[in-house]
Amino acid sequence: MRSPLGMLIFFSFILLLDLYVFQSVKYLSAENSARNKTILHIVYWSLTVYSVLSFLMIFSGIQIFPKVVKIYIFSIAVGLLIAKICGSLFFLVDDIRRLIQWITMTFFAQKSQITSGDADVAVNISRSAFLSWVGLGFGSGIFGVLLYGFGNKYRYQLVKQKIKFDNLPASFKGLKIIHISDIHSGSFTDTKAVELGIQKILEHEADLILFTGDLVNDMASEMNSYKPIFSKLKAPMGVYSILGNHDYGDYVQWPIDGLSKEQNLENLKNVHQEMGWRLLLNEHVVIEKNNETIAILGIENWGAKARFPKYGRMDLAYAGAEKHPFKILMSHDPSHWKAQVRKDYKDIDLMLSGHTHGMQFGVELPGIKWSPIKYLYQEWAGLYEHEGKKLYVNRGFGFLGYPGRVGILPEITLLELV
Repeated sequence: MRSPLGMLIFFSFILLLDLYVFQSVKYLSAENSARNKTILHIVYWSLTVYSVLSFLMIFSGIQIFPKVVKIYIFSIAVGLLIAKICGSLFFLVDDIRRLIQWITMTFFAQKSQITSGDADVAVNISRSAFLSWVGLGFGSGIFGVLLYGFGNKYRYQLVKQKIKFDNLPASFKGLKIIHISDIHSGSFTDTKAVELGIQKILEHEADLILFTGDLVNDMASEMNSYKPIFSKLKAPMGVYSILGNHDYGDYVQWPIDGLSKEQNLENLKNVHQEMGWRLLLNEHVVIEKNNETIAILGIENWGAKARFPKYGRMDLAYAGAEKHPFKILMSHDPSHWKAQVRKDYKDIDLMLSGHTHGMQFGVELPGIKWSPIKYLYQEWAGLYEHEGKKLYVNRGFGFLGYPGRVGILPEITLLELV
């Protein structure tokens, strides 16, 4: 996208889209006073200029504003673009209707008038005011919803989930696990709000806390302000963590301020240690209670999608764990479950993942569970089961890109094994 040709195509698309939407704006405002029309048109094209300048700033890497401000500027520009695309779908339906009607009136009317000897044909098909209003209303509604979502990014919801296993050792029945994922500390701007989320976790006094990756967006230094907050997470059986795809720094150009990608990853591993979290790197630990055991396996990122590197080594993490009667696997990407775990490691009883964030946008109501992410990931939020084995996908504690959530709130999961 940052190539000159890519940027030319993108900005040409924005201009053509704005010209197309503007036709409906002009049509609906035609009967307004000249003054009101002028004000409306200036506001409309001012938003276009805002969007173009915003995308130029982001794509060119110009550093005028702090990173947090840039995120909001970019999100608003994207929201305007999505709103116009959604609204234009209704205008397109109207224009297809008008085209069909024009063709019908032009050719069939001409035949009829030639037969009757009347060659005076005038075809003038106006736009549908209804569809134009619906398109503008729908697009404006989408934009409003995205703005509303800015206020939901720290509205942590506690999801309680009891999971039944026939082979769970008796000593571990009733085991309470707090599962969190996708913290993305580089996106945070409010330490107090994050601390309230941590307090909510601690209120439930879980036996075990498991974190399934993406502590940062790119750099270990993003945790500097939040390390003291997350260090408060304690549990009698320990706090265990793994790495997610963003933790490796694969999405930025290195070196940064003289720091190499390799050193950044080492720094991040040290952050886990300094917080008192046991980072599992393609290995497992055994938890014992009353002479009974369960194994907690943790692997590095492993995704079935081609764009995500497979750092995870199940062969290493699993070695020696087979002798334990119950196994929990921490693997960041839920696509790992179907692609490898269910096929090659059929005695993994429970896998915990995150990664999808529920796309931070969707609908979850009784009987309805939908997000656009479902078209990329079959298992994207909540509990899944196959032949008695379970997968739980956490919706994410933090956020990335869009600084908000609509319908899919940030999640703290309280799992109880029964």
